[in-house]
Amino acid sequence: MSVEGKEKELSVYESMAARYDVAARKLGIDQGLSEYLRTPNREIIVHIPVSMDNGTLRVFDGFRVQHSIARGPCKGGLRYAPDVTLDEIRGLAAEMTWKCAVVNIPFGGAKGGIICDPFKLSEGELERITRRYTAEILDYIGPERDVPAPDMNTNDQTMAWIMDTYSMHKRHTVTGSVTGKPFSLGGSLGRREATGRGCMITADEALKHFGWQRANTRVIVQGFGNVGSQAARLMHEAGYKIIGVADVSGGVFNTSGVDVTRLLAYKEKNKSIKGFDGGESIGAQEILEQECDLLLPAATESVITSRNAHKVKAKLLVEGANSPTTPPADDILFERGVFVVPDILANAGGVTVSYFEWVQDRQGYFWPEETVNSRLKHIMVDAFAQVVKFGEKHNVNNRIAAYMLAIDRVAYCIKLRGIYA
Repeated sequence: MSVEGKEKELSVYESMAARYDVAARKLGIDQGLSEYLRTPNREIIVHIPVSMDNGTLRVFDGFRVQHSIARGPCKGGLRYAPDVTLDEIRGLAAEMTWKCAVVNIPFGGAKGGIICDPFKLSEGELERITRRYTAEILDYIGPERDVPAPDMNTNDQTMAWIMDTYSMHKRHTVTGSVTGKPFSLGGSLGRREATGRGCMITADEALKHFGWQRANTRVIVQGFGNVGSQAARLMHEAGYKIIGVADVSGGVFNTSGVDVTRLLAYKEKNKSIKGFDGGESIGAQEILEQECDLLLPAATESVITSRNAHKVKAKLLVEGANSPTTPPADDILFERGVFVVPDILANAGGVTVSYFEWVQDRQGYFWPEETVNSRLKHIMVDAFAQVVKFGEKHNVNNRIAAYMLAIDRVAYCIKLRGIYA
């Protein structure tokens, strides 16, 4: 079978597992512990009856996978999409475990999802789906167990509904039951920008690694949701030269530089960047192959594959999305000398500030935004340095180095705790 044929068969979980196996083997972890590390602690499937606005009753399928509790409560987002699968959630939950461990925060990984098309549902229907889903998994979540957060097609309003449902059942307000909430309900300043800011911080560290300057670094951002738009805005304001931006509707490319401020205003008004007149119109996939110094894929999984990895002209890849690069593409990029800041490091700013939010909720004292951003930078800079050092020490690419660092930390905690049997 061809490489491309094999790649088509890899699910999100299989991609994670392939990288995990390489890292665990290089660490010399014994087979039994290795199997325990990669196996989810718990997988929950719920069926959610919802009264629709037209008076009919529909049943939606929902999932929550809790991968590890070795280092603390589970942590991970909740996504709404028509193509959500249990296997996808399983893989993303495991990656959350490694992500939390890479930045050394005291959480394990989890992920949730509901099979639905949120763009075809009213706000009332979304609220009823969310509340019933929360009620169904109530016994398995909470500040000491599993703390949900926003993900694809969910937001601070979704988290407010979850927090309220959880609190009503507990008979008191539990702000630490979720993160990514509105600030007035116990959210953290800086949370909305956190993932994009983390991408910029790791990009800055990569520039220092190569001796580059921001003003001379041409950047393309694929994906213009919360992560991509915030990363583009922050990098533009910091002096990077943004020459290309794309979302699902298409993109804009301008070698002289895209006016990101005007593009953000256009996106706010038109809900997409299609038709923006600030440069050449270009497709969302085509933009990945344009000449640039830094490519930041911030859209979805598996956009860089064995079919297009050899066409990527960027010298530096900073992954804002989860799993935007497939394992076969990893090998191609490594052979070509592309420096990759992997997703479990680059986009860990979001979960890091979620940790800060959880801490603030539990202590009942909230930090100024500059404190949040300063502490985020400290953690991301330290994690970047440790990943690069691990990679150089073991002669592996940054992704495998990040996995090795994370797995080593989780395995160490499991060995200290022992296996309860």
